Amino acid sequence: MTVYLTRRLRSRPRSRPRFRLPSGLRLRPDLRFRPTLRLRLTLLNGVLLVGAGAILVVLAWLLVRDALRPTDELQPGTIVVLANGSTVDAGQWQEQLVAAASQELLVKGLGALLAISVVGVAGAYVVAGRALRPLHQVTSTARRLGEATLDQRIGYAGADDEVAELAETFDAMLDRIAEAFESQKRFVANASHELRTPLAVMRTEIDVTLTDDEADVAEFRRMATVVRDASERANGLVDALLVLARSEAQSGRRLGRKVETDLADGARNALSSMRREVDRIGLTVDTALRRAPVVGDPGLLDRLAGNLVENAVRYNHLHGRLWIRTGSDGIESWLVVGNTGFEVDQADVPGLFEPFRRGGRERTGARGSGLGLSIVRAVCDAHGGSVRVVAQPGGG
Repeated sequence: MTVYLTRRLRSRPRSRPRFRLPSGLRLRPDLRFRPTLRLRLTLLNGVLLVGAGAILVVLAWLLVRDALRPTDELQPGTIVVLANGSTVDAGQWQEQLVAAASQELLVKGLGALLAISVVGVAGAYVVAGRALRPLHQVTSTARRLGEATLDQRIGYAGADDEVAELAETFDAMLDRIAEAFESQKRFVANASHELRTPLAVMRTEIDVTLTDDEADVAEFRRMATVVRDASERANGLVDALLVLARSEAQSGRRLGRKVETDLADGARNALSSMRREVDRIGLTVDTALRRAPVVGDPGLLDRLAGNLVENAVRYNHLHGRLWIRTGSDGIESWLVVGNTGFEVDQADVPGLFEPFRRGGRERTGARGSGLGLSIVRAVCDAHGGSVRVVAQPGGG
């Protein structure tokens, strides 16, 4: 149990002996008495046990008083001869017998009830402690948890009951938390690397050019071009990170903006923005853009279509194919983007949604940030949708 103190303990002279609480009691900064779950279970068991025992004693007492009526069938004034030779009126003898039996029953019954109650409450306290031991393990494990101790688990090996279910649920939650921490670490490390790469390129180009005493205008122009390309790459990465953060922030919550839009329009705009790259590598484009109404954030939905089309172009090969389908059945709307390209193992498909995953081969287009499908998944989650990738048998 826990004892709470409402005011601070005043300082006492050192000469006074220190007061030690019994085992199971703790001092808290208020005086409220709050019993623990173990004590509440014990008290509940004790109340039920004492109540049931008291009812049984009362019932036995009433039965004895009603059963000990042997002289009710005799004539009034009947005299009863006792074993010691004395005589007494039958009615008087019956009253004495009932009073003595009732008194003995109450004394022995209450004594037995007291003994059973003490043993039952003590047993309930022990049993409750053993039953709640996994909860203490959960508490102690939760207190020890930290970034460096996420590998610890309860590992409950008791009976298959509610406590075991709670322990398994807690362990599963720790698995998810550990996976989220690892994913966050990888994301931060990859983001730092991706941002550091263009910055390092810019610094190297600037340092090399400035230290070259024979550098002319053409060399400075080349340096400026490299710096511009690197800055565009860094700017694109920052924009992608902002879109990803914005999409994940709205996942599972109400969208900040809800406007009826058409996925077909987003697909057309995305294909138009990639037209020059499509023509450069000679892709054959096949479209079937039927109306696909969706209520949500138009900016995020346009980014979703743009990322899918951009990936389909960049992960394609020369003179490959690209097809885009949109439609709706009145309940759901869909956008399908397919392409040819290198072969992908279906087991590796889930990893493509991880940030900074760019696939296993070089692409024909410019190198991206590796956040395209991560943004697509986040946008789908924010709008209550889903995304699925299927590896084509012939590649793509």
